[in-house]
Amino acid sequence: MSGHGAPIPMISTACGPLTGTAEVPGDKSISHRSLILGAMAVGETTIEGLLEGQDVLDTAKAMRAFGAEVTELGGGKWSVHGVGVGGFAEPDGVIDCGNSGTGVRLIMGAMATCPITATFTGDASLNGRPMARVTDPLALFGCQAVGRSGGRLPMTLVGAADPVPVRYVVPVPSAQVKSAVLLAGLNAPGQTVVIEAEATRDHTERMLAGFGAEISVEQTDEGRVITLIGQPELKPQHIEVPRDPSSAAFPVCAALIVPGSDVLVPGIGLNPTRAGLFTTLREMGADLTYENERTEGGEPVADLRARFSPYLKGIEVPPARAASMIDEYPVLSVVASYATGQTVMRGVKELRVKESDRIDAMAKGLRANGVEVEEGPDWWIVTGRGHGNVAGGATCASQLDHRIAMSFLILGMASQDPVQVDDGGPIATSFPIFEPLMAALGAQVSRT
Repeated sequence: MSGHGAPIPMISTACGPLTGTAEVPGDKSISHRSLILGAMAVGETTIEGLLEGQDVLDTAKAMRAFGAEVTELGGGKWSVHGVGVGGFAEPDGVIDCGNSGTGVRLIMGAMATCPITATFTGDASLNGRPMARVTDPLALFGCQAVGRSGGRLPMTLVGAADPVPVRYVVPVPSAQVKSAVLLAGLNAPGQTVVIEAEATRDHTERMLAGFGAEISVEQTDEGRVITLIGQPELKPQHIEVPRDPSSAAFPVCAALIVPGSDVLVPGIGLNPTRAGLFTTLREMGADLTYENERTEGGEPVADLRARFSPYLKGIEVPPARAASMIDEYPVLSVVASYATGQTVMRGVKELRVKESDRIDAMAKGLRANGVEVEEGPDWWIVTGRGHGNVAGGATCASQLDHRIAMSFLILGMASQDPVQVDDGGPIATSFPIFEPLMAALGAQVSRT
């Protein structure tokens, strides 16, 4: 079953050149944070370009349950009347976060230092994912969590009535964990300090500063040290959400492997903590250029132009780059299948605990389509077959994971035989316009 209904089998067939403009949705990470911080500000925050995928809609619903007034105005415009830091009301029902690990972990952080109790659940995929990585540091503030074995949802959190500030070293690079601790620190007195050995996406830090929080970032021998002064009054903002680089990855990668393609993807956020995929593709020899580079809402933005690249070469992706492209490894492995030589990806154990075990899911599906894959606990290697030599012909399990489903549909756009996925339903969680957008470019993707 799909997380939001009956399975939707889909098939992708080799197509002619992909051409035109791909206007992908707003950035999912920034969309989640806009709603949550808007709900924690005093007054009205307005948002333009919000991603209206199911993950973000579930976060909007959760903010309403905590007492914020969240209104859809149409055309990607939203209004959030916040309740202030520490002002969350106790929700009447269970908070259902659907498929969204980002949503549930950030919301848990935001409520952890409020004197309220809330119960969280999600779909089958989310309920199988580990939450202890967030609830353990939240316990340091005084928050209590009771869930299923292995720290899994459904889970009830009892927020700290008298929270204390925390100094926390993030054990594994994770923007979700870092952000949850920072959001919890908003309603704790004094300084909350988060230390990360490797930089992860910094949207939370940028946005907290924009909302008026007193936050500083310093690079030290310990790593990246983030210091937040608790109990500010957050000021409402007008936020223009840049387009999502993780969604842009799919039309960009499709253009690189489909002969004759030339696709422009405008207005993509190029925050350096998110743009690792595009750097990697260029190192592989991709014809990928940045046009009209600019800054919007404190985030670097550019238009990306991707053209068919028949001479892609496998490379070793630096492990230090993993945090900046962790969600893009599945579709990178598709591009690697059409390159020559080996593409080596290390330091990626985080992929094992995403919406699915993404290394396992991609390895099984690629092998079924004639691509050689080796894997270990935190690494995998794809041996490319070169342009035109990927057999295809298999049905792949999406494992309730939107990025796995989309990645295999991209694979089928240049393979010798069509590629099918057993369930494309989860795609709606992050990229609800994937099918019509790809069809407008010339892709042959259909529901079966």
